Amino acid sequence: MKYENITKATFLKRPNRFIAEVEIDGVREIVHVKNTGRCMELLIPGSEVWLTAPDSPNRKTRYDLVAVRKSNGVLFNIDSQAPNKVVKEWLLKRDYTRVIPEYTYGDSRIDFYMEKAETGFDSAPDVVDKYLMEVKGCTLEFDGIGYFPDAPTERGVKHIRELIKAKKEGYNAILAFVIQMDGVMEVRANIDTHPEFGVAMDEAKNAGVEILFLSCHVEPDSLEII
Repeated sequence: MKYENITKATFLKRPNRFIAEVEIDGVREIVHVKNTGRCMELLIPGSEVWLTAPDSPNRKTRYDLVAVRKSNGVLFNIDSQAPNKVVKEWLLKRDYTRVIPEYTYGDSRIDFYMEKAETGFDSAPDVVDKYLMEVKGCTLEFDGIGYFPDAPTERGVKHIRELIKAKKEGYNAILAFVIQMDGVMEVRANIDTHPEFGVAMDEAKNAGVEILFLSCHVEPDSLEII
C-alpha cells in the first residue's frame, strides 16, 4: 500500500485524539491523526512524523498524520485504515477464490470473508472452505514485542467472540494482527490496558481460532506485508 504524496514534519502536541499540531518548514499546522489510540510512546514532542494530503473536498485539515519515528529509530505506520488495505492486497495474491471485505456475520461486521474451492474427485462436487478474518493493527511495541490494544476496545472483544462462534459453526476463523513496524514478529494481548481482551484471545486460541502475525516493512510513504 502506497500513499500518493508524503510530507515530513515535526510533532508538537496532540490536543485530542483526532488532531495534532505539527511544524512543517517552520510553519505550524493542525493535522488529522488517523489513529484514535493513545500512541503515547510514539507521539512525543520533537518526533519526526510524516503526513499525507488527500485531495478530499470539505476537509477541516489539509493533512493526515500517518507515520512516526519512535525514539529507538524505528518507523511506525499509525494509519488505522492501512491494515485492512494491506491485508486485502495480500489476500488477493493468495489462492482464495472469493474475498469479500466488510462481511456481516451475527451482530458484527467482520473484516473479511474468504472462500477456497477444492476440486472433488471424479463426479464429487467441489468442496468450498469458508473463512472469516478479523484484522487488528498493532502500533504498540516494547522490547521487540508487539502488544494490542493500546486502549480498551470492547469492539475488539466482541469481534473475537464472533470468531469463536464462527469456528464452532464450521468456519476457518482467523484473528490477524498487522504489525505496523519493522522487526517485530509477535503480538501479545496488552492485559495491563484491557484484561478482557487477553481473556478473549486465550479463549479464541483454545477454540481453534488461528492467530496470525503479519510482519510488515514500513516506509514513510508505504506499508507492505512481508
